[in-house]
Amino acid sequence: MHKIGIIGAMEIEVETLKSHMQITQTMEKASMTFLEGTLHQIPVVVVRSGIGKVNAGMCVQILADIFHVTHVINTGVAGSLNAAIDIGDIVVSTDTLYHDVDATGFGYPLGEVPQLGALTFAADSGMISRARSSCEIVNPEIKVFEGRIVSGDQFVSSPQVKENILKHFPGSFCTEMEGAAISHAAWLNHIPFVIIRAISDKADDSAHMDYPAFEKAAAEHSARLVEHMIQHL
Repeated sequence: MHKIGIIGAMEIEVETLKSHMQITQTMEKASMTFLEGTLHQIPVVVVRSGIGKVNAGMCVQILADIFHVTHVINTGVAGSLNAAIDIGDIVVSTDTLYHDVDATGFGYPLGEVPQLGALTFAADSGMISRARSSCEIVNPEIKVFEGRIVSGDQFVSSPQVKENILKHFPGSFCTEMEGAAISHAAWLNHIPFVIIRAISDKADDSAHMDYPAFEKAAAEHSARLVEHMIQHL
């Protein structure tokens, strides 16, 4: 039987899911509140990880060690790195990587953690397909893309930073602060995963205005997708 760990970095990204689930257990661990129960009769653990890579990675490890989840879904918002991807659209990860890891002095490619043996973390193909089809069903007015998501401990809000990321990681679809760390931790634990991001801003000098205006709608689109998706994994 599947047990699905669903992670959002912020409360707005998980509050809808929490309100729809039947909670059987609440556990506090590492200053995170893990809600275990069912969502549409599917066993789930829903948690707000907090922002950033360390919080995200720790959250996955707790889901693995204590709750023994079989799948991990990370839902949230991101800044677009692709002109074709507009605010409100959804990106489903094909893979993720860090845009802020630099061990090039030791001969590693930019973005690769030394001695890990992997530059990128590939999402589960079945979960990618299901996320896309669920989005097309429940959010028919919204465009959905499959592509690379890059992460770093940085809210990208300047054209120069955005251009620099695309220079080093061309073809990236969006940028945020947790996806690669969640993917990394799930990959180490051999847990299939996918990262789902609704676009809240353009990761440029308009981001500080667009993000507050669109984050709630973006989060609601992601939650609707996740609720449908878990019923069909």
